[in-house]
Amino acid sequence: MESLILVLIGAPFLSALLLSIIKNDTVRQIVTYVSSAGIIGAAVAFAVNYFVSGQSQLFFISEAEIADYAMIAVEVFLVVLVTVLSIKYKKYYAALLSIAQTVLMFWYELGGAEPEISSHKIYVDQLTVIMILIVAVVGTLITVYACGYMRDYHNHHKEFKDRRRYFFSLLYVFLGAMFGLVLSNDLIWMYFFWEITSVISFLLIGYTRTEEAIHNCFRALWMNLLGGCGFAAGIVWAGMKFNVTDMQSLILNDGAIIVTPVILLSFAALTKSAQLPFSKWLLGAMVAPTPSSALLHSATMVKAGVYLLLRLSPVLAGTYAGTMVSLVGGFTFLIMSMLAITVSDGKKVLAYSTISNLGLITACAGVGAKETVWAGVFLLIFHAVSKSLLFQTVGAIENATGSRDIETMHGLVRRHPYLAWTLVIGIAGMFLAPFGMLISKWAALKAFIDCGSVVLVMFVCFGSATTLFYWTKWIATVLASKTNDVKFKNTTSANQWISILIHSVIMVLLCFAFPMISQEVIIPYIQTVFNSAEPVISSDNIIIMMIMLVAVFAVPGASWIMARKTRYQKAPRYINGVNAGDQMNYIDSMGEKRRFFLANWYMEDIFGEKKIWTPSIVISIIIIVALLVVSMGGAF
Repeated sequence: MESLILVLIGAPFLSALLLSIIKNDTVRQIVTYVSSAGIIGAAVAFAVNYFVSGQSQLFFISEAEIADYAMIAVEVFLVVLVTVLSIKYKKYYAALLSIAQTVLMFWYELGGAEPEISSHKIYVDQLTVIMILIVAVVGTLITVYACGYMRDYHNHHKEFKDRRRYFFSLLYVFLGAMFGLVLSNDLIWMYFFWEITSVISFLLIGYTRTEEAIHNCFRALWMNLLGGCGFAAGIVWAGMKFNVTDMQSLILNDGAIIVTPVILLSFAALTKSAQLPFSKWLLGAMVAPTPSSALLHSATMVKAGVYLLLRLSPVLAGTYAGTMVSLVGGFTFLIMSMLAITVSDGKKVLAYSTISNLGLITACAGVGAKETVWAGVFLLIFHAVSKSLLFQTVGAIENATGSRDIETMHGLVRRHPYLAWTLVIGIAGMFLAPFGMLISKWAALKAFIDCGSVVLVMFVCFGSATTLFYWTKWIATVLASKTNDVKFKNTTSANQWISILIHSVIMVLLCFAFPMISQEVIIPYIQTVFNSAEPVISSDNIIIMMIMLVAVFAVPGASWIMARKTRYQKAPRYINGVNAGDQMNYIDSMGEKRRFFLANWYMEDIFGEKKIWTPSIVISIIIIVALLVVSMGGAF
């Protein structure tokens, strides 16, 4: 098991080193495929090994002291890199945040303030296995997708310097850091990998080096470094005051006693998961190429924040810290769902949706009940696969059509049918039954009702209603078609199709595997954490889900077969005037011939970003500051 852990953390860094020196596109593609297959194989072997052993495990690492010194060297490199770039682009605040947290951690580690406790560096349980599989499968498939996408990207964007060696090496460093993060039990190790993800995301967002990219990448950097300062302060506080240096010791203690470190770590998680008022950095990440967006929004980065919150959920339950986390998460879920209605840019809809769903997972972790943790873990799984699929498909659509605007996707089912159907599968995974996102929302709603939180119930009800609105609108647009729509030539590369199709298959298989995952993985995890667990979904409901799943595919398929065999009489469209006879034009009240067009209503003038963004920021800051003051005041 220890050897597999070393492979999972080390292999991506080795791949990054190789990809940084390979110039030939074919060789780069071969290395990417081999690396992806190897990492997925190691992750599957790791999962099998864990479930065969049947118990959670703590590990000492024999080379831990060498690793500690290596981490210090890397931390020095990161702070120098951030400082140099901050000075170059005159973003001095980012350098100050990076220096502040690094100095604090060095004083703690090297100045004798850290307790001399020999803690286990690695901890493995069911949640660790879930995250390992998500990062390995979804993350590496994104790198496969990038092989074809980045080639097309630079063919279409000659104005950007081709730095694919740099780009691919960053992707794999990111994956290695995520493996290290989810495997770490030692808080300093976790912080180290946490900071790597922050810096690499900054570099990925700024890939094109345009003025917009520089602005957005530094915004992502300072917000995540602010969270990093909270993380560092939480580690120092836990170590110096409570002699706690690892995650398991932290969550096994009485939450009322160690409330301040938990609050500081929760604050760091809120910034990493782009919760209000820190949501702007993730929206700005869309300026990066699609593989970066898919990686940041689905398998890595933002999942690090909610992963940490789910870890902390046992000590968040019933505390002011938990109230802060759940209210900020629920509020973010509602506001971002509303804002997703008001935009037509496909990637921006996905970005708002990402932050919204992360808000719901955050709310589940903050409540800290068994049912909400169950729902939060399933939301994490389904969201990772579905959102990665959607970002990749929208990127392929943009390359094929030259646009990612939803309004240009009318008739996509005729023009690019395969991309349209993979897009539909991804959207269905986000909000339709029996896909797990909807089931998880139902479980979260039930748990919020049981715990008596009226505010959270309102957030989930209205947030889910707005979610239904923007996803239905997008699906209807894609499936709407005109008689003059014709099929276009497929321009999506084989690399992109491999990743997109595998994601689609996984999305469907997860629906069938939903009950098994619940029974064999999630419930045992809850049993370990809370010392008791019971099925959240009854066997009768599972049967209903299976029937619905069959119907989801059988009914449209049967309808399509019948439609092909049936001759229908064409009827003229009623378009609020006299049809001109060609199904595309009408005669208006002045006798003029006008062409009709289809368009969605975005309601931007009612609750668009200009209307509700600033009030949302103010409200979320008030929630965080008020509950931080109350929580930390009670800790002294």
